[in-house]
Amino acid sequence: MGEADLNFVSGKVKPITVGIIGPESAGKTTILGALYLLLGRGNLTTGDNVFSNSYTLTGWETVAASLRWKPGQPPNFPPHTPSGAARAPGMLHLAFRQKDGSLRDFLFADAPGEWFQKWAVNEQATDAEGARWIARHADVTLLIADRQALAGPKMGTARNDFQLLAQRAVAEARGRRLALVWTKGDVEVESAMEAQIRKAVASDSSNVPEFTVSVYPRSEVDAVEGFREVFDWILCTKRLVVNLPMTEVPGHDPLFRFGRR
Repeated sequence: MGEADLNFVSGKVKPITVGIIGPESAGKTTILGALYLLLGRGNLTTGDNVFSNSYTLTGWETVAASLRWKPGQPPNFPPHTPSGAARAPGMLHLAFRQKDGSLRDFLFADAPGEWFQKWAVNEQATDAEGARWIARHADVTLLIADRQALAGPKMGTARNDFQLLAQRAVAEARGRRLALVWTKGDVEVESAMEAQIRKAVASDSSNVPEFTVSVYPRSEVDAVEGFREVFDWILCTKRLVVNLPMTEVPGHDPLFRFGRR
């Protein structure tokens, strides 16, 4: 979906928007593809949240196509998300029916890492409009830490880039839900490096949860488990309810039940 399509989904109630913020090649699109494939296998949801529908099944299939087994072609990682000239991210839709019968819509933003890298350096960069859109609209933010980059030959640059991006993302979250997600969890990272990454997202006012995902098993941990934990956390998101103060006034006109200033 593009930005112009969002009114169609938001006609009844505003959906929960999930922003995945991270550098280039950190595994953002792979997370989306893995979630979709695991959802199709019934590995992510329970009776409390049953898959209902999606308006972007073709988009999900495109994202997940590389991860599927095909005759003579083993699965591979999704291609790099192109930045192009787009000024808003592509949106992938999922809807779930809750135990009480209510329907909840979720939108997952698929955006290239270049947007976020430019946004981290200059919040008002002309070619970072898509990153600003996500920061402004995301109800849930997954901040991606690429373990492979943080353990590679350019780990210092990767650390500095992440710290800059984390500073921007935490500031823009403004109390909304944010989690640190380690991708490529099968890669070992020095404990001192992990401590610096955690420190970059630490906040005195909130406890930032941590998740680790990998398409490969990690010792005794099944690869599915990490994605399930992230997805459960996303589904637990609840939109804040606005309670307007009511005052007792004479008469029966409901327009004046909230009083006046």
